[in-house]
Amino acid sequence: MYKNILILGRGIGQVMFQNNAASGGLMLIGIACNSWQLAILSVIGTLFSTMAASLFGYDKEEISNGLYGFNGALVGIAIGVFWEINIISMLLLVSGSVLSVWIAGLFRHQSKLPGLTAPFVLVIWLLLIVFHYLLPALLLPPSANSSESAIKFIHSLGLSIGQVMFQGNVLSGLFFFLGILINSRLNAVYTILGAILPLFMVLHPHTDLEIWNSGLLGYNGVLCAIALGDKTLKGGIQAGFSVMLSVVLQIVGMQIGIVTLTAPFVISVWVTMLLSSHMKK
Repeated sequence: MYKNILILGRGIGQVMFQNNAASGGLMLIGIACNSWQLAILSVIGTLFSTMAASLFGYDKEEISNGLYGFNGALVGIAIGVFWEINIISMLLLVSGSVLSVWIAGLFRHQSKLPGLTAPFVLVIWLLLIVFHYLLPALLLPPSANSSESAIKFIHSLGLSIGQVMFQGNVLSGLFFFLGILINSRLNAVYTILGAILPLFMVLHPHTDLEIWNSGLLGYNGVLCAIALGDKTLKGGIQAGFSVMLSVVLQIVGMQIGIVTLTAPFVISVWVTMLLSSHMKK
């Protein structure tokens, strides 16, 4: 039982690349600070995706390290964000978590590009498209935008971290950061870097302050910085490039009406890795 709890904790922690059950525990507390329902859904998603990985016969060490749990955790949270919590959405959560594991398994059969959160993105995009055209009434209405003219730097910094798991709460971002810090000080430094760099977009005269303040320009950058940043200058440059590319992709995606999720992060890391590989050759 204790071992299984640790696996679930690592699964949530791996959303932000932390192979540490205590990190996952702090992140779960962070989610609960904003919504206890979303916290429960994240655990359910992690549980079913981990169980599915075992049934599929995937590598036991990878399962133990939470590598098949984090996409399920994100699927679980996304279900609570886009759908009413009912029997239908619970079925979507279970089936979506299992599907994300199968897609993650496909990525692990090749070595050129990591799957990252692509399985989660593909699953939720598929569900949103199906429900948008066939059952739109079952989708929750989008949140109303508010016009803002004041810059809230600390608020935006905290939400840039919290929005990695859909949490529009500064306290959630703080717990996420603490979860990273107790496992890796280097990752904590890159978390701040990934959250701060997108904030320079406020210097652009046409930046939407409501979007900026809500952290929607920075959460992909946080993931990019942690994924690519290391102790070398090369790692720092790659992390910075990936962060800024993710901001561009996020802005473009939002302008054309795409629910971007963490796609800008995935694409930015892939592009950065491919460019780095090409330069080596």
